[in-house]
Amino acid sequence: MALATVALLLVPGLKAQDKYEQQMAAHTTVKVLPNGLTLVLSERHEAPVFSFYTLVDAGSADDPGGQSGLAHMFEHIAFKGTDQIGTTDYPAEKAALEKVEQAYAAYDAEFRKPVGRDEARLTSLHQAFEDAVKTAQTYVIPNQFSEIAEENGAVDLNASTEEDSTQYFWSMPSNRLELWAYLESSRIGWPVAREFYKERDVVNEERRMRIDSSPQGRLIEEFLAAAYMAHPYGRPGVGWESDITQVTATEAAAFHSKYYVPSNIVVAVVGDFDTQTALPILERYFGRIPAGPKPEPLTTVEPPQHAERTVVLREATQPIYVEGYHKPDYRDPDDSVYDAITDIFSNGRTSRLYRSLVRDQKIALVAEGFSGFPGNKFPGLFAFYALPQRGHTSDELRTAIHKELDTLKTTDVSDAELERFKTRARAELLRGLDDNSGIASELAEYQTRFGDWREMFKELAKIDAVTKADIRRVANKTFVESNRTSARIDFQAPTATPDSAGNGGAK
Repeated sequence: MALATVALLLVPGLKAQDKYEQQMAAHTTVKVLPNGLTLVLSERHEAPVFSFYTLVDAGSADDPGGQSGLAHMFEHIAFKGTDQIGTTDYPAEKAALEKVEQAYAAYDAEFRKPVGRDEARLTSLHQAFEDAVKTAQTYVIPNQFSEIAEENGAVDLNASTEEDSTQYFWSMPSNRLELWAYLESSRIGWPVAREFYKERDVVNEERRMRIDSSPQGRLIEEFLAAAYMAHPYGRPGVGWESDITQVTATEAAAFHSKYYVPSNIVVAVVGDFDTQTALPILERYFGRIPAGPKPEPLTTVEPPQHAERTVVLREATQPIYVEGYHKPDYRDPDDSVYDAITDIFSNGRTSRLYRSLVRDQKIALVAEGFSGFPGNKFPGLFAFYALPQRGHTSDELRTAIHKELDTLKTTDVSDAELERFKTRARAELLRGLDDNSGIASELAEYQTRFGDWREMFKELAKIDAVTKADIRRVANKTFVESNRTSARIDFQAPTATPDSAGNGGAK
């Protein structure tokens, strides 16, 4: 990106913003295919490569009841191949996978019996299931999908599942555009849940590492469960163990049929290609995916909170303090005001929480606040967290954070703080548009959330419009006791056993 363009974007005002938008618009094309899938193509000829970003507008918040973690599970499935990739004989494999599902359904029905479960029959059914899995495995070519991509120059091959959406992305040489279109459209339209139960164990192990074996992970799980009574933001994105260990490939197929429909997907492609040449190729491959109705929106609304909720864990680990306040979703007119508060409270060594809790009072190792946790597609939380210094407590951190919030409610932020926020927000947008992958992700996100990628430039106008009075008003509306959920870990030494206390026991 030219230095003149960089300087242009950092200049306040709509004129500079509009000019940069016009420059980008001249190289960007949006095409909605007949099946409903949206393509966003943006030419950028700095190097003979391209990046893509496929955004499926479904995340862990969309997991069906009793199937938490399924969106994340499907992210894993997307790398297992298709009906043409990853198999030695798909017709035979398909029949074998059907037998796996039949065997698992029989085992699961016996396992779930609340009374009268026949343990001998359960053992026999589980063996039949394992035998069916082994048969299906004989048709699998492990990792073939990823290997084909990487052998053809794909780098940064990855995916992620959030509460609000699921993303797939990598970068590739420009002369492999058609191969990419074939690979990506195939795994969207015709994925195969091969090795599903093996991968289910991998996901459950991931849960054990991230939550069950992590005091901080357990704290956040308890924190969100306390903050949300109704909305699925209150459950862990990775899923509950009881759901993970019992979800089936059949249920995964139903999830795919509902959410991985073209009308629920945006694919952004950025890099060295000619749109007039590339668009027909992408239309041919992505246009063949069967159409389906866009999923109905989530209707559960979190009821207003009327009293503070508190979680306390006592463990032999580093203490930590967390608190959160309910706030509106990203479409709220005050969304940029929350961004301003995030910046003023938490952005670097000039931020209020760092200066007060870390530098001056020396009661915290780290202290930050941030907006939109665990997501922002639906009303989320403005959250704070801090780790106490040795010899200090969570209560001290809580008091110090509340003192800073009270100041925010009663006293205007400084001109310098407000200007730093606006300058950094422009710079952050610039950094997001600094390379192909960053541009692709921004295009897909804004096209999905607002129906128009140009909304990213309108964000700058919203940022410029934030005032000191807005910050006081939003702070007084949001940061109130009845809207607060707090959680903390207090250090508690492990209980000594007779052996560890030296009171006997074999050595």
